[in-house]
Amino acid sequence: KLVSMNNSGGVITAIVEKIAKEDASCTKSAIARDNKTLIVFSDDLDRALASFVIANGAAATGKKVSIFFTFWGLNVIKKEKKPTVRKDFMGKMFGMMLPSSSKKLGLSQMNMGGIGSKMMRSIMKNKNVDSLESLMQQALDNGVEFIACSMSMDVMGIKKEELIDNITIGGVAAYLDRAENANVNLFI
Repeated sequence: KLVSMNNSGGVITAIVEKIAKEDASCTKSAIARDNKTLIVFSDDLDRALASFVIANGAAATGKKVSIFFTFWGLNVIKKEKKPTVRKDFMGKMFGMMLPSSSKKLGLSQMNMGGIGSKMMRSIMKNKNVDSLESLMQQALDNGVEFIACSMSMDVMGIKKEELIDNITIGGVAAYLDRAENANVNLFI
């Protein structure tokens, strides 16, 4: 515990007091922070599903949850019907090569040219498992914060208008701010 600090002629003198181990649990820095953060880096359907199942589970227990979408993960939060936006050549190229929305995501394994993701969605529907789009809406309704990485958006030519509503645009500092107050940080 810092007792006092003195700056005299450029020499800083600090007096600290050692706290007994049982008392240390009561200090502010030792209190466990209970928020949850996820980084969604992948645009694989199965990984996106897992991200939202975890986020909704945490939100259902009353935890504050933030999801940071970066690079390929931005494809998960693209609108299905996007407005026309002005893009440079590279932005147009990325747009042509990447999934246009969450409904176009492939599986990480056994995608088989898109048949695998169609099969997965069909099985989920038959088993009464919520779709990715339903899980995303539930997350928003449960107060889960969606943060789109501004740097990745810039690099990939993705405009805010192309993303679903209720998204926060932020950089790595926005993620780190949330992660600092979390006791679970997942990279998916």
